[in-house]
Amino acid sequence: MFSSGGAVKLSFEPSLTLKQVESENEEVVEGQYDPADCTARQSVAILIPHRNRERHLLYLLHHLHPFLQRQQLHYAIYVIHQAGDATFNRAKLLNVGYLEALKDWSWDCFIFHDVDLVPENDQNLYVCAEQPKHLVVGRNSTGYKLRYKGYFGGVSAMTKEQFLKVNGFPNSYWGWGGEDDDLRIRIQLQKMVILRPSPEVARYTMVFHSRDSGNQVNKERMQLLRRTPQTWKADGLNSCSYKIESVNRAPLFINITADIGQPERAQ
Repeated sequence: MFSSGGAVKLSFEPSLTLKQVESENEEVVEGQYDPADCTARQSVAILIPHRNRERHLLYLLHHLHPFLQRQQLHYAIYVIHQAGDATFNRAKLLNVGYLEALKDWSWDCFIFHDVDLVPENDQNLYVCAEQPKHLVVGRNSTGYKLRYKGYFGGVSAMTKEQFLKVNGFPNSYWGWGGEDDDLRIRIQLQKMVILRPSPEVARYTMVFHSRDSGNQVNKERMQLLRRTPQTWKADGLNSCSYKIESVNRAPLFINITADIGQPERAQ
């Protein structure tokens, strides 16, 4: 039975290497782990949108694999890498991750996970519930408080059915900001409610970085959000067009490189 020690000590050693993390996680095969000594409580796909953040990814893999194993989960980690140098689109990459991961396994639960957030407490369970879950109540960069009322970004958990019911994320948010508020509106339109663990448990360390080039603030986000009640049925999983350039099953994660196009007009 899973027993948690609660808060865990995090370290971010500059000398850490991928080989080292691989040697610490030999039971993980092609990004996937299944506990040998028990029946997993859920099958969980972790989706991480990514571009040019190798160091953050290494730190996250270093902490996330043992964290998930202590929770006795059957899981796989998918890194969805945006090909090319067009403006970053986190939401569309997460749609791609959901659609592609389901080709491997009928996952019960999806965790949408930013690459720069590392969980600090084992009791923050990476499993889905009857309602969508938001797992980042606080982080070191906000004094461990919710960024704003209704915030649903960073790390969230939805079942396969919940995500399908809201038609996934919008595909139309290029650049930083807005897409997680759009998802929150979709959830509310479906009369679902967002659950959160206690602030003592839902704590993260954010690995600091400057804003990436190619991920500038999306100036259209407020305008797009106002239209969500009208657009959600047509803009999402059912309209997500992309081309898979490669799928590389590395020891610690499945790397999906996707061409997701570019904004229809300049941002």
